[in-house]
Amino acid sequence: MRPDDWYLTEDLDEFLARAGDFLRSRPALHTVPLTVADALRRRGLHLYGGHAPLFGLLAADDGTVRATLLHTPPFPANVTALTPREADALAVRFAELGRTLPGVSGPQEAAEAFAAAWQRRTGTEVAVGRRQRLHRLGELTVPEPRPQGRARIAGPADRDLLIRWFEEFVEITGGVGQDTGNWADARISYGGLTLWEAADGTPLAMAGATPETAGQVRIAPVYTPAGLRGRGYAGAATAEVSRAAREAGVAEILLFTDLDNPTSNGLYQRIGYRPVADFTVWRFGGVEG
Repeated sequence: MRPDDWYLTEDLDEFLARAGDFLRSRPALHTVPLTVADALRRRGLHLYGGHAPLFGLLAADDGTVRATLLHTPPFPANVTALTPREADALAVRFAELGRTLPGVSGPQEAAEAFAAAWQRRTGTEVAVGRRQRLHRLGELTVPEPRPQGRARIAGPADRDLLIRWFEEFVEITGGVGQDTGNWADARISYGGLTLWEAADGTPLAMAGATPETAGQVRIAPVYTPAGLRGRGYAGAATAEVSRAAREAGVAEILLFTDLDNPTSNGLYQRIGYRPVADFTVWRFGGVEG
């Protein structure tokens, strides 16, 4: 396979026109490129910063797409399932561009194959940054005992709180974030964040969901401030967001868990989430992102 078999472009419309059917064919496994591409389409190509996103696709001889790449700096590049040969060809093609690449994320075997190819082709050190498991909601079960309080859709009056909590969430997860004010405004605009609050209205936890695209939504982020953890607030908020998505007729309700956090994995399984596939985020050359 030649590196130029990979077609790269900064044109989102072209990418979606050519790769959209492929991404929609497996909405659960392709939840990240689907939701990120949708966010870029709705909110602008520079949603995540000043550098233009890069999109890639690999097509078979008959023109059907078999794999994609999506890179929105400063995040790691996202890849769909790849063979080692396809990953190597992409690494060569990407290295030719001279772009900074902080890492790669994707299905476990594909991400590992690309990381190995990147190290081999560039001499860059690579290391696993995060191991994740994608889950799909089966039969929803509200966790018991249900904590005191109630769920409420976050609104404009909650903006400062949402910004603060999202910044704390990003710091804890070690990620890189977009403009937190824009993030909060976008989530508020479509009711994309639910708060679990005490009887007196004090917010205790939050759970969000991406907008529906290709029949799927992904639950994220889920956050409880440090002093309030272990009391069931996040589980209650997650169950409420999951229930709302199901009642809205969403076909695929998904979430990622951190495999190094057995507590959260156990919680989501008790709610009714079942494993789909493992994903890995690799970091390159000590670059944070």
